[in-house]
Amino acid sequence: MRYKVAPPARSRSFLDTARKAIPLVPDSEADCCRAIQTGTDVSDRETAQEYLVFLQALGLVAESERGYYRTRTDPDRAALATAFEEAVFGVDVLLAALDSEGVDADAAFEALRAEIPRWERERHTDWEAVWRERTTSLLDWAVLFGLAERADDDYRLLTGDSADR
Repeated sequence: MRYKVAPPARSRSFLDTARKAIPLVPDSEADCCRAIQTGTDVSDRETAQEYLVFLQALGLVAESERGYYRTRTDPDRAALATAFEEAVFGVDVLLAALDSEGVDADAAFEALRAEIPRWERERHTDWEAVWRERTTSLLDWAVLFGLAERADDDYRLLTGDSADR
């Protein structure tokens, strides 16, 4: 399963703080969202829910029949990058669109456009604006996880030695 959530990119410390706000014992989505809001500077429930699902995509939070709970794993940046690439919709397409010359967010969105499911297009009045914003968020997360780098308005794929920075 690939998650289609892409909240605005934040720091690794933000992810750690949001994750630590989630209990080890399963709790309801509403309580977990409230915990993220209380433990971080996220002010609205909708954004807290996006981060909760994103934490799940990264393997930092899991869901059971009784609710969401914090996992006991403590992944490093490489493990987070792998989970991000494998579990978040569109990341593989965006990374494939990046090159050593650099690609701006608009060109990256154009590479992703054909992959966006029809039902996603129909659920938003201005689906292109929503997905352009998601594309930028995904690219910024790719930078944070060491998969890409940003230079001015362009994103470049990090490969080999440059990815070890």
